[in-house]
Amino acid sequence: MGFENPLSLLTQELAIDLGTANTVVAVRGQGVVLDEPSVLAIRQRGKAHEVVAVGAGAKEMLGRTPDSIRAVRPLSGSVIRDYDAAEAMLRYFIARSVSKRSLVKPRVLVCVPFGITQEQRRAVQECARSAGAREVVVVHGPVAAALGAGLPAHQPLGNLICDVGAGTTEIAVLSMGGVVTSASLTIAGDAMDQAIVAHMAKEYGIEIGERTAEIIKIELGCGLEHGPQRSIQVKGRQKSGIPKPVTLTSADARHALEGPIQAIITALGQTFERTPPELSADILDAGLVLTGGAAQLAGLDELLGQASGLPVVLAHQPLLSVVLGAELLLDQPALLRSLIA
Repeated sequence: MGFENPLSLLTQELAIDLGTANTVVAVRGQGVVLDEPSVLAIRQRGKAHEVVAVGAGAKEMLGRTPDSIRAVRPLSGSVIRDYDAAEAMLRYFIARSVSKRSLVKPRVLVCVPFGITQEQRRAVQECARSAGAREVVVVHGPVAAALGAGLPAHQPLGNLICDVGAGTTEIAVLSMGGVVTSASLTIAGDAMDQAIVAHMAKEYGIEIGERTAEIIKIELGCGLEHGPQRSIQVKGRQKSGIPKPVTLTSADARHALEGPIQAIITALGQTFERTPPELSADILDAGLVLTGGAAQLAGLDELLGQASGLPVVLAHQPLLSVVLGAELLLDQPALLRSLIA
């Protein structure tokens, strides 16, 4: 299936980047209309449940709800883990994105990780249909990200992209609109947060939440040895339950994030080794393009450049590259048909 018909007054066409941390929706001809955390808060009433909040409001409740309310992230690694919660969340996002004047359910293009299984792909399609879509197609996120970052991924040239999201890191060599070789890791922004949590427990004997870990990650970045040395004070809970303030430095960030970043570097090298020589020559000239929310981690581009020997460029809008590329595909039905996952 492709979206061959021109956009009519009766229906709308949506491009959705269904991410572990954030869901972004673009409407054909209008651009990005929604960017919300992929979080849902539910109040349980016997076997039934009531949606309390979705998106930013639900994210504020993470780790702070009473027993009667669950704040959940329905996706992990950009794969649906809680189908009912994902459907309720997506239904809300689609309803918010579609014009009230639209008389027909929207057509929807959803971006998924390259490493997704056929069963997981079907779950995404069924979820989107149940949430209010009339027709659903899926495309691989790295291809959409490359198009959204302005790469000529549909031409016979080698393009190397690394999309570092919350749940997955997707590395792909693209040419003529297809994926030549790729790697998909469940090591990305969330794994970095978890590494910081583990570092705090091991080095300082305190427990922090993932939201505090994310703040540390954003403030201190990769902690480059030769870069500006920063510090930040955070509070954690000791085993006794008593809060304890701790001052963290760039060295803490460097040590905490060493494992996740090295895993990305290793996968990048392995992907490049599997690349045909002709495309490798193109990539040596063009370099590596970084997209995704976690790609904005201060110093990550420099570390990847040092390790690979390639010029590394952060996309102009790394958080939106996937959905912007997907929106471009809505205007190019022939290319879209060739890229359906």
